Amino acid sequence: MENKLTALIGIQYPIIQAGMIWCSGWELASSVSNSGGLGIIGAGSMYPEILDNQIEKCKKATNKPFGVNLPLLYPDIEKHIETIIKHKVPVVITSAGNPKIWTSKLKSEGIIVLHVVSSLKFAIKAQEAGVDAVIAEGFEAGGHNGKDETTTLCLIPKISGEIQIPLIAAGGIATGRAMLAVMNLGADGVQIGSRFIASNESSAHNSFKHSILNTEEGGTMLTLKELTPVRLIKNGFYKKLELAYEKDASTEELNSILGKGRAKKGMFEGDLEEGELEVGQVASLIKEIKPASEIINEIIAEYKEAIKEQNTEKFNF
Repeated sequence: MENKLTALIGIQYPIIQAGMIWCSGWELASSVSNSGGLGIIGAGSMYPEILDNQIEKCKKATNKPFGVNLPLLYPDIEKHIETIIKHKVPVVITSAGNPKIWTSKLKSEGIIVLHVVSSLKFAIKAQEAGVDAVIAEGFEAGGHNGKDETTTLCLIPKISGEIQIPLIAAGGIATGRAMLAVMNLGADGVQIGSRFIASNESSAHNSFKHSILNTEEGGTMLTLKELTPVRLIKNGFYKKLELAYEKDASTEELNSILGKGRAKKGMFEGDLEEGELEVGQVASLIKEIKPASEIINEIIAEYKEAIKEQNTEKFNF
């Protein structure tokens, strides 16, 4: 299953596991890489010494390519960069910031750089900054995403053909059929987050994993656009935000309600009422916690079956 994305990174399948804070440690990253995808360590929630340890463990657990997700707004980013270079991490995914700042430095060290965008404008800017591939994320995605609320279905065909580097689709993808759909729209591969939270190897709290299984259609919402847009499961904390919006709360009041450590409290410590529970709209399709290897095998099997279906009378009219 080789295309320009798999050839660029040296992976079997064009599947990238998203670097989700509090959910993406070395166990998940190495398992995804060993299963033919690209596993990612989520550095946004890690102190420098923790990232160093996570990378060391990942290198021992896999001899396949893996990567680190690096939010460019991370306060101690220079130390993360040093750690990534020291360990010769093969791939870095940058997000939440200007890719021009670190792309040339990382590439000079032989590191492949992917950058997350939410619009055609920023996809072009990322290409101009020298990144090797772009991850275009629709607003269906969990966690932090674009203010414009552009869906993946609209975003991928908008960007495809306008850039020359590989294009990776993200947001709302958890199945082989969804993978084939976005690749038919012009993507060279997919980034999948929410489905891997509900995996055995995910470092998310077990209560959070099970809350995903219980999330129904409409059970998540994009909120806090005045601060940093984030998609959350509707829980007690989300209801506090709803009430605040009804009272026309100021940005300062919203920031006060958010406080600090909400994501860790919800996703890593399992506080399902007061924590941030970041997950995508696709959560309503996820009904079972499985090993990452089984998730990838199921996605690829369904992808191949869907390709066969495209050659039937259902599509020939």
